[in-house]
Amino acid sequence: MTSPERVKVVVIGAGQAGLSVAFYLRRFELVADQDFVLLDRAPGPGGAWQHRWSSLRLGTAHKVNDLPGMAELGLSFDTADRNLPAKDVVADYYDKFEQHFDLRVRRPMNVRQVVNAGVDLQVRYEDLTPQPLEEQKAARGLFGRRRKTFEEPAEPTAPQHEISTQFLVNATGTWGSPFVPYYPGMTEFAGRHVHTSDFTDAEDFRDKHVVVVGGGTSAIGFMLELEEVAAGLTWVSRRPIDWLDRQELDLEGASAAVAMQDEAARSGRALPSIVSGTGVPKSRRMAAGIERGLLVARPMFDRIEADRVVWDGENSGMARADVIIWATGFRPDLRHLAPLKLREKAGGITVGQGAAWSDPRIFLAGYGPQASTIGASRAGRMIARQIMAML
Repeated sequence: MTSPERVKVVVIGAGQAGLSVAFYLRRFELVADQDFVLLDRAPGPGGAWQHRWSSLRLGTAHKVNDLPGMAELGLSFDTADRNLPAKDVVADYYDKFEQHFDLRVRRPMNVRQVVNAGVDLQVRYEDLTPQPLEEQKAARGLFGRRRKTFEEPAEPTAPQHEISTQFLVNATGTWGSPFVPYYPGMTEFAGRHVHTSDFTDAEDFRDKHVVVVGGGTSAIGFMLELEEVAAGLTWVSRRPIDWLDRQELDLEGASAAVAMQDEAARSGRALPSIVSGTGVPKSRRMAAGIERGLLVARPMFDRIEADRVVWDGENSGMARADVIIWATGFRPDLRHLAPLKLREKAGGITVGQGAAWSDPRIFLAGYGPQASTIGASRAGRMIARQIMAML
């Protein structure tokens, strides 16, 4: 393991929240790789967008707001090509943003733990860059097995690093922590369980009987994409769909959702679903899907059998299933912060104005009310200002 560096700030995650924080740190004349370090687990720029399926376009996704300072590059998502995959557009724009503002993102770096180290915090991470074949062979014994003895446990194959820092900004988002609720019979299901994070192409489900679970825009998008592909298609939701008769979320609805997230974060509770507080704006394509009977969700099933989902009681019935797509969202990806014991009994972390109330050295960007592209951008400025005031 290399000897640890020491910097003023470590930012974990280079999605919209992490890039926004880094932008404002640069505005305060901090230098990347000298005063602050930006670590990202992904292989390239684009945040979670780079992992989305290729058929998803900017015009059909949630609105992507511009990063602060993006206008300097002559770029805006409002004028981006709507015919290109959203993942490619976002990755391209974020790459140009990183280069223009000299953010020097280190990737692919996986943060494994953040621990207390006196007045500082110690960030332990591993370099996931593929190693040359010679180094892989040196790290492993004959026949590809790692050299080890009974007295000495095998070391991780990825190079390990440490950084000591005065302040930590966690901007890891949620993509790395998919949520799938438990239902009886899940382990007996003979088909495939697929989460939103695993979805790549509708063609993977051609001639299959598919059940889509979820009440948000991802579930709706899957239904529309699979309509002409799947042999059978069933949509179920844990709550009734709150359709809004407008194509974009209005300010009142967005403000109410942000207020719900903020109240939960300040009280240390688990964060509520964004969709539960906003409803789903009805695009023309969605309205047409409702009219032809495609986008009509059934109540949540009660159990799963080997080749079907089953409703009991007054809604008794079944639907054949070769695949269940769980468009059931994500949870904040905070496992690496576990040694700091920030989580409250209520299930969340107490956060106000982007700062962890139990530890003034730690900030959470893109958490709770900041979990949108516009919220993350505002949080970047707010968090950077607080850090600079304490340096």
